[in-house]
Amino acid sequence: QVQVVESGGGLVQPGGSLRLSCAASGSIRSIYVMGWYRQAPGKQRELVANIVSGTSTNYADSVKGRFTISRDNSKNTVYLQMNSLKPRATAVYSCNADIRTIAWARRDYWGQGPQVTVSS
Repeated sequence: QVQVVESGGGLVQPGGSLRLSCAASGSIRSIYVMGWYRQAPGKQRELVANIVSGTSTNYADSVKGRFTISRDNSKNTVYLQMNSLKPRATAVYSCNADIRTIAWARRDYWGQGPQVTVSS
């Protein structure tokens, strides 16, 4: 069994910073892509950033230059450092991990998603 657990999130003022963490655990053989998605009220879920097992990263245009995704493969953990936050970043942020289990099954796993609120 595999679990994906996030931490971080909360309330921050515009221009502030937050760091999200996401750790995968359980019967993991390997992890391919790990990433963060967000869904604001009344909007579709969108990709914020993802990172392949090495260092290849992808960012939504709206966060380039302000958000940084990183990964610690030894801990099966991905981080999202969010700087210069704007109110439009308010959303539920969910972690996604493309995992192959020790039983050789491969699928996406999702975390519950911390709320990030950017407001004065």
